[in-house]
Amino acid sequence: MTKLVLISRDYDMSALAPSIVAAAPELQVHSFGSPDAGDAQVAVCWNPPAGALRSLPNLRLMHGIAAGVDNILRDPHLPAVPLCRVVDPYQARAMSEFVMWGALHFHRQFDQVLANQQRGVWRVPAQTLAGDCTIGVMGLDEIGARVAIDLMRAGFTVKGWARSTRALPGIQSFSGRDALPAFLSGVDILVCLLPLTSETRGLLNAEVLRQLNPGAKLIHVGRGEHLVMDALLAALSDGHLGGAIVDVFPNEPLPPDDPLWCHPKLIVTPHMAAIASLETIGLQIAENVRRLMRGEPLNNQVDVGQR
Repeated sequence: MTKLVLISRDYDMSALAPSIVAAAPELQVHSFGSPDAGDAQVAVCWNPPAGALRSLPNLRLMHGIAAGVDNILRDPHLPAVPLCRVVDPYQARAMSEFVMWGALHFHRQFDQVLANQQRGVWRVPAQTLAGDCTIGVMGLDEIGARVAIDLMRAGFTVKGWARSTRALPGIQSFSGRDALPAFLSGVDILVCLLPLTSETRGLLNAEVLRQLNPGAKLIHVGRGEHLVMDALLAALSDGHLGGAIVDVFPNEPLPPDDPLWCHPKLIVTPHMAAIASLETIGLQIAENVRRLMRGEPLNNQVDVGQR
């Protein structure tokens, strides 16, 4: 019988066990560190401790539980076995809903309304047409394209930027590092949906944030390592950025004493923008384990060499 081990240093993976067993009753599911887990052939991970995967001598497959696997790839001792991710067909819709909420929150100035409520101030903030608000979307893969198109259909002026050329009808698109200044110019709300690579790590730095319109807003739903947090706090505090919604962080969960929690211009959300259902995770892991055992190509395998 195939053994599967659940590994994470900061997330209770036990909630996944019933969905995996329901999808593949033939699997034995164990938690990392249990006496029966040492000879597992499959590891299902979220932010595993460094070296944990290498400690499994019979490991044949590593499987993430989300679209992003950066939390696994950061392990310097990663074994040379296939790595797969979960792709939820409803994730693009969920991400678009989250970004649309953030865009409307800032465009309709609900941030100002909430601040006024705390002081008992009745004041109608300036209301403008959606077309007068320019939103820049960084990352134009399947999810980013859905977000950009939905924002355009809602009436916003949308610009897009990606590492390579992407053409979307009705959206002015830019590509490559040299095109960043032209893309950032005139942006009122910046949305980051980029994958994490050596080129995009730390991309949201002071230089990039300074190229946005004064008072611009940031919606960060990409990867935690994209954003230089000190640069964000500085831009919020000196007023160049008027507000931010941050859903992803380099270290999660965000520690209770982190200054990001209490900044008046910042909304912290707990990595919730688009989450695959437990049923979807279980089904996709089960299918890939069966493919592995049959010697068939795996679904949603990550090209580790391209990360």
